Amino acid sequence: MPTHTRASARGSSQAGRAVALVADILAFVIVLWILLYLLDANRGNELVEFVHDTATWLAGWSYDLFTFSREWVQVVFGYGVAAVVYVLVGHAVAGWLYRR
Repeated sequence: MPTHTRASARGSSQAGRAVALVADILAFVIVLWILLYLLDANRGNELVEFVHDTATWLAGWSYDLFTFSREWVQVVFGYGVAAVVYVLVGHAVAGWLYRR
């Protein structure tokens, strides 16, 4: 019986790490787009376009939540909210899985 408990705890721990890692990667892509935007990266570049498209898809639900008159504030806040939510929710779920 103790072996089952250890295996179950190990599985929960690995699942928690995986969830936290995915949340961090999603937030990283969004933050990377914010930085590329602020640094005025070449939008014709394929990597920049890929990061922008991915971040736009990930933050589609939060981008127009609030509107600001300055475009850079809109980008930072609109995408930033999504990044923070992904990290908070992902790590909350990971913490729950660790405790399981």
